[in-house]
Amino acid sequence: MVALDISHASRDRRRSRAVGQERVTPQSVSGKMRRIKWATLLLCLGVYYLTPFLRWDRGPGEPSQAVLLDFAHGRLYAFFIEIWPQELYYLTGLLVLAATALVLLNAVAGRVWCGFFCPQTIWTDLFLLIERKIEGDRRDRLLKRQAPLTPRRVAEIAAKHFAWIAVSVATGGALVLYFVDAPTFLRGVMHGEAPLLMWSWILIFAGVTYVLAGFAREQVCIFMCPWPRLQGAIWDPEALTVNYRDYRGEQRMSAKKAVEFRARGEQAGDCVDCGQCVAVCPIGIDIRQGPNIACINCGLCVDACDGVMTKLNRPRGLIDYEAWTNIERGRRNEAPKLRLARPKTLALAAACVALAGAMGYAFATRSTGALIVEHDRNPRFVLLSDGDIRNGYDVKIVNHSGGPHAYSIVAEGLDEGRFEIVGAPANEKFNIPAGESRTLRAMVTSARPDDAPLRFVARDESGRAYAAAEKFVVR
Repeated sequence: MVALDISHASRDRRRSRAVGQERVTPQSVSGKMRRIKWATLLLCLGVYYLTPFLRWDRGPGEPSQAVLLDFAHGRLYAFFIEIWPQELYYLTGLLVLAATALVLLNAVAGRVWCGFFCPQTIWTDLFLLIERKIEGDRRDRLLKRQAPLTPRRVAEIAAKHFAWIAVSVATGGALVLYFVDAPTFLRGVMHGEAPLLMWSWILIFAGVTYVLAGFAREQVCIFMCPWPRLQGAIWDPEALTVNYRDYRGEQRMSAKKAVEFRARGEQAGDCVDCGQCVAVCPIGIDIRQGPNIACINCGLCVDACDGVMTKLNRPRGLIDYEAWTNIERGRRNEAPKLRLARPKTLALAAACVALAGAMGYAFATRSTGALIVEHDRNPRFVLLSDGDIRNGYDVKIVNHSGGPHAYSIVAEGLDEGRFEIVGAPANEKFNIPAGESRTLRAMVTSARPDDAPLRFVARDESGRAYAAAEKFVVR
């Protein structure tokens, strides 16, 4: 076992400041992991920017946007799913499922979510791409920061920040589109008719994106995000994380010196201490110092090291996705073992399946309506002149379905009593449009001398019943 440490990243940052580097400035790299990260970036940005424009037909009078958080009417739409405010427990279940899946992913491949799918990583990669295209790669940017300002340098800085701001505004604007009808809002923006509140939110979201992706960057991953601390508590030595095979790389020396050592029959490691793994790291850590909770498992150091090994005609994999238990086995000259299917991962996978199944069943069998009954409080009952007792109730019928329904209402539980809806004839059916509700005034009259349970039942035209319990009070 090894204790995860965050101090390596702090030491690297102090060393960077000592040589004039204000922040971590990662170098570009090419390779398999970098290509996967570019593909992931394009996929995530495509989903984020295009989802608000997807359409879904829900019938007349209903929003046609596939994914919409309609705060004005208290609805959450996601394709065929419609969630009301009183059904927020579905979102709670979804969050629990997501947390369990994240822990499962961590047990399999560490912080791979952080390295490939986290929004902070996606937008930081995008901002770094813009920075490289305008200012050059790492070496050029470091030199320019120490050089005096020139008109060309000022133009580069202005162009970079203009591009960052444009991306930030597009990001904030796209987020707002999840709360309003996207085409309608964009037409309003083009005609100068968008409400000031929407512009305010766009600027807030844009400002957050600009600061976090443009300046905070690795500080978010190390200090602001709670996941690294949790990672330190649930770190699994058998997970496939980015690790340095020190039993193969040590001791470090130049390629020329390594040839001389091997010629004399002495031990020489494959690592030539070129520092490329540190130069390309977006967090600024040295993976050769051992597991570090700041590592986001992006694998860019794997690409950098493989490139150097290829040039030196040495086997790739000096830095690779490997379980820490296999690193320890390598030190003992034992064969590696890959154990992705083990009790922990199987239990977490079973928990994810059970949670998803329970949520699916609950959603498939959920009620398309609701009946809410409230008993009068003051007075709780009325004594009539003929000696009968009358109780009053507010009965609210809610239609959660996507179409109108006609409901009939009865009160069950009193053998001798009269039930009536104020202002409506007996056996009246009440038509309620899709997604709306109606509150009725109900009276129950009885000569029964004791309290008695009541059961109010509303039935739609298909016979489906929605019930609510109350009590008939005489004292």
